[in-house]
Amino acid sequence: MHQQFIHISGLCHSYEEGARLHEVLHDLDFSMVKGESVALLGRSGSGKSTLLNLISGIDTPASGQVFVDGQNLSAMSETMRTLFRRQHIGFIYQFFNLVPSLNAHENIAFSLELNGIDAQETQVRVDSIMRELDIHDKAQRYPSQLSGGEQQRVAIARALIHQPLVVLADEPTGNLDARSGQLILNKLHQLVKEQNSTLLLVTHSLEVAKTADRIVTLEDGILQDRNSDFAW
Repeated sequence: MHQQFIHISGLCHSYEEGARLHEVLHDLDFSMVKGESVALLGRSGSGKSTLLNLISGIDTPASGQVFVDGQNLSAMSETMRTLFRRQHIGFIYQFFNLVPSLNAHENIAFSLELNGIDAQETQVRVDSIMRELDIHDKAQRYPSQLSGGEQQRVAIARALIHQPLVVLADEPTGNLDARSGQLILNKLHQLVKEQNSTLLLVTHSLEVAKTADRIVTLEDGILQDRNSDFAW
């Protein structure tokens, strides 16, 4: 039996909506094993991004617990969660979230610098992953000088450069054309497998979801496992 690597139990989370409290996640239980890729499907506003923020420790739940590699993020201080996220979580955003004043190389290197990796090793690792993602000739370009596909490749490199335990991808191809999206998705899966990272992929696309090992859906604050051939 595989050991649970990400384990969530009794997770509840709400936010204020005007004068009322809106519960977006309700008594949610969820687990993933090491090296697994899971696609999370759900309609807009269903709480998919909220769940990623809770797993990464960006937010804390109203109640319930989030464990990653045996570490209880729910019991950590904000400082401890920040350090854990910096060292062990890779986050890929739909709209890239690159630092506009840094070039591609600097955007990718930034997380290594935060983790205290020396300049020589940083240079080697950044050069290697940029070649892997076929953007090594874009190292000195700024985000505004890159296409959407190139920006997402930089974002993926930034998320994977520190070889995280967990990769959280929030609609990573949602802002790209179909061809660019498919190429980038294939490369993401390849690199995640090579690093033996655990991937949670949020998407609204069934075709994208089918590339994962398993599909779950989030609806009315509840997660359900689905077969890859279900209708959506």
